[in-house]
Amino acid sequence: MSGNSSVGNSQVYEAGDQRPDPQQGEDHSNAYEEGKENSHQANDSKDQRSIGNRLAAAGPQNDSSSGKALSAEDKAAREDPTLPAKMHGNEPSKGAKIDKEIEDEEAEIIAKKDAAKAQSKKH
Repeated sequence: MSGNSSVGNSQVYEAGDQRPDPQQGEDHSNAYEEGKENSHQANDSKDQRSIGNRLAAAGPQNDSSSGKALSAEDKAAREDPTLPAKMHGNEPSKGAKIDKEIEDEEAEIIAKKDAAKAQSKKH
């Protein structure tokens, strides 16, 4: 078919230089054992593992109490959402400011409820 073209030389259309030489004949008998290190991804969607096994494997990486030490930024973010930005000398984002306001409002509501419980216990 490549010889039927009327454009250019027929050698342009042959892919002989891109194919392996059949005379050399590579040995593929142990290709299965060769595999590359760390080539398997634990969360591969085409893997044959069950959902339970996938969840068990994914658990430790998603668990916040897995023994990993929290960075200073993570600790600060748990106390005050605006602290990580302030630690870096930046102005906190609008979302962080809103989160801080919500936390303050919730703390105020809880304090009022605790005070009301304390008053009701005295009487």
